[in-house]
Amino acid sequence: MNEFSRYYVRLFRAIWQHLVYFFETVLWNNLIKKLFSNVSTYWNILMEESKDFTVISWIMVVVALAINISLFVFILIKLFLWLRKYMAFRKIEIEKHELIEEIATLNDRVIDLIDEKNQIMALKVSQLGIGGTGGNEVIEGYTNQYSGGSQASTVYVTDGRERTQRSGLSQQQSIQDQAKQKPGIDSRFVKLIDVDNKYAGVDTHIYMQDEDYLSLEELVNRFVNFSASQLKLYYTPKLISIFFAGMAASKVVILEGISGTGKTSLPYAMAKFFENNASIISVQPSWRDRAEIIGYLNEFTKRFNETDFLKAIYESIYRQDVNYIVLDEMNLARIEYYFAEFLSIMEMPNPAEWKIDLVPDTKPTDPLKVINGKITVPENVWFIGTANNDDSTYTITDKVYDRAISLEFENKAEPFNAPDTEPVHISHTYLQELFDEAHYKYPVSEELLEKFAILDKFVQSKFKIAFGNRIMKQVHKFVPVFVACGGTEEDGLDYIFAYKVLRKFESLNLAFLQDELAELLAQIKKTFGKNGFQESVNFINGLGKMN
Repeated sequence: MNEFSRYYVRLFRAIWQHLVYFFETVLWNNLIKKLFSNVSTYWNILMEESKDFTVISWIMVVVALAINISLFVFILIKLFLWLRKYMAFRKIEIEKHELIEEIATLNDRVIDLIDEKNQIMALKVSQLGIGGTGGNEVIEGYTNQYSGGSQASTVYVTDGRERTQRSGLSQQQSIQDQAKQKPGIDSRFVKLIDVDNKYAGVDTHIYMQDEDYLSLEELVNRFVNFSASQLKLYYTPKLISIFFAGMAASKVVILEGISGTGKTSLPYAMAKFFENNASIISVQPSWRDRAEIIGYLNEFTKRFNETDFLKAIYESIYRQDVNYIVLDEMNLARIEYYFAEFLSIMEMPNPAEWKIDLVPDTKPTDPLKVINGKITVPENVWFIGTANNDDSTYTITDKVYDRAISLEFENKAEPFNAPDTEPVHISHTYLQELFDEAHYKYPVSEELLEKFAILDKFVQSKFKIAFGNRIMKQVHKFVPVFVACGGTEEDGLDYIFAYKVLRKFESLNLAFLQDELAELLAQIKKTFGKNGFQESVNFINGLGKMN
């Protein structure tokens, strides 16, 4: 031990002597002293050579010295910056390495959690008694009994496989019972499951009293008074008659006009009148397809991104009253893009075929009204769109106008005094019965249809515009209800002709059709009399002023 100690002491004494020699001899004597001695040599050279210097020579000396010093300083700065950059890079590399290690640790944790989840799900599956393996885990000798009402099931799990004994309860019923006991567990439809829970056990049937059995004309007058007295919103009976007639002719009603004329307020007030709340959806300019309005299945999260629009449709399936879904400023985006599917399916004559695809498969935890991945658009819902025609909006195309009924809001109605009026308590089936009764009692007369055919031929020959079976079908639905609401069949047909046929003229080059427009006015006067078809006459005069 003493020998090693002597060796170790001598070794470090020699190392220390060499370090002292290095700093004292190599650095101080050979480097630092040499540096100062070299400076002295440079100065002596300058003094010896400067005896014959002129002023210009001294200027050159100063300039050369400044250049040399600048070069030296520049090299030092570059070395400093390079070292700092290297240290920063080194620090980033170290942090990156630490981050990679942390990610690897988190990945290991995720794998552990997935394994744990699989074990829990296997346990739940075994409790439900459905076939399948429990993943990679093996549960030996596990026995679980649970009761579902008067039924019982025993599950034995061995080597990851289940053998089930049950009496009187099918596997599918068991799954549904579990879903009902714990609604929303692992469901990909959160909002729709909330609707299921809201209406679970709720009686939504509409029990009408004797005073609720009103005619269409009484409904119009009562709404006008209700809106004025309760909501301070004022509408004319003719406008409301057109609105009800539009509901009878189409599930899509478009309200157009300048801001402040009560477009959005009308469906809001109408919903309150039917003791309901209108669902107002603000259309966004970025909407491009059905996913914007319905939602979509997120393949990453396996959740369905539900929209308020979808929730409103789903909730209306449970209800028996009249429901309105408002697409506010619907022409901020192209309607025929995001709303095309609804425009198409509601053309089908059988409402049972009004189905919207949501997901490609079915899961036990899906909402009760989502059947085979689809929901059905119910008959008790109407889509009301509001539209402003300005530079910030898109033009509503003929495809949309042909399938919808549009109302023009030109001026805000004047306030008036109305008696206090309560809302009505009626079902949508009763409202439909009123529409059907109007079709039976007030069919469009053959005389009026013959006059309409004259205008049809004139428009086709002069303007090359034809209206097909869809518009004629709407005529037979719109006009009788308009008459039942207190209007005349000629005024009802006049409105359809103005906003279904003459609206198509806006796409024509009217500057070259002034004579034809004058001839059309003369034809209307000849067919319907001097004061007939005033809505159409005013529309044509407005077209003339556009040019």
